[in-house]
Amino acid sequence: MPTPMAPDRFARLTADVETQLRRVIVGQDDLVRDVLACLFAGGHVLLEGVPGLGKTMLLRTLAQTLSMDSTRLQCTPDLLPADVVGTTVLGGGDATGAGGWQASFEPGPVFTQLLLADELNRATPKTQSALLEAMAERRVTVAGVTRELPRPFFVMATQNPIEMEGTYPLPEAQLDRFLAKVLVPSPSADDLVEILVRTTGTSEPTVEAVASTEDLLAAIQLVRQVPMASHVLRHVAELVEATHAERASASEAVRRYVANGASPRGAQSLVLAAKVRALFDGRLQASVEDVREAALPCLRHRLVLGYEAQIAGVSPDDVVTSVLDAVPAPRVPA
Repeated sequence: MPTPMAPDRFARLTADVETQLRRVIVGQDDLVRDVLACLFAGGHVLLEGVPGLGKTMLLRTLAQTLSMDSTRLQCTPDLLPADVVGTTVLGGGDATGAGGWQASFEPGPVFTQLLLADELNRATPKTQSALLEAMAERRVTVAGVTRELPRPFFVMATQNPIEMEGTYPLPEAQLDRFLAKVLVPSPSADDLVEILVRTTGTSEPTVEAVASTEDLLAAIQLVRQVPMASHVLRHVAELVEATHAERASASEAVRRYVANGASPRGAQSLVLAAKVRALFDGRLQASVEDVREAALPCLRHRLVLGYEAQIAGVSPDDVVTSVLDAVPAPRVPA
C-alpha cells in the first residue's frame, strides 16, 4: 500500500514531471496535460496523429521521468497475439529428447509497467483484441492460466489517422478501454524552429527521473479520494445519456449521426479526468467545468457514427460539442 500523498506533493510532482517533459517536448501544452491526466487517473491513453509528431518520444520520456519499466511494441500486420501476451514453450530436453520436456511460459511485452504500443492500428484486429483483457483487468490468460500484470500497468498507444494506408480501425470494445483519446496537432512555425534547434545539433536533450513507482501509485490513490458533488455527478450522467440517439436529451447531431453512444465506462472516465484536472489547479473538489473540459478526450472515441456522418463530414468532436451545447452546465446549489 503506497504512502498517502498530500495535495501539495501532487502539485510538485506534476510540476516536476512537466518540467522534464518540456526538455524534450516543444509546445503541446494541452497534449502533455491530457496524457498526465490519464496517467494519474490510472487509465490508458490513445494518441492519434500523423507520423513524426513526437508521440512515441513523449511516452518514452514520460516512462523515464517516472522511473517506470517500459516496453515498446511496434505493431505491424504480421504481429500475432502471442507476440503481445506471451506463449507457452517446451524446453528442458536434449537434442534427442532425453531428460523430458517441460512446458514453461515465455512472457510477452505486455508484462511491464508501461506498454508503448506504437501504431496500434497497423496490427490486425485479432492482435488488437489480445490487449483487451490486459487493459480491462490488468491480467492475461494464456493456455488457460491467468497471470497478473505488474502494478501500475498502463497502455499508451499511438495510432495513425484511419485514412492512412495499411491501418485497421480499432474495435469499439478496445477503444472503450482507453480513458482518453488525444489528438496530436502539427506544431506551429515557432515550435518547429525550436524542435529543429534541439534535434539537429550536436547534443540531445536529456531527462531525469523525478518520481518513483510508489509516488505514481500514491498519486493515483489521491485522485480517487477527490470528492465530487452530487450535482456534478448528475451532470456527468446527463452528458453521457445525451450521447444516445433514443434519449430525449440527445442533440440533433446525435439523433442524426450517432449509431451508438458512450458507455458507463465513459462516465467513469469523465469523473476521474475531472478529479485530476481539479488537482492540477490546486483544488480539492472536482467541478462541472472540470467535467466539461474533459468531455472531448473522454468521449470522442466512444461514439460510433453512422455513414451519414462520414458523408456529411461530421467528426466525433462535432457531435460531442453539440452534446455540450444541448446539456447546459447546472447551477451550483445554494
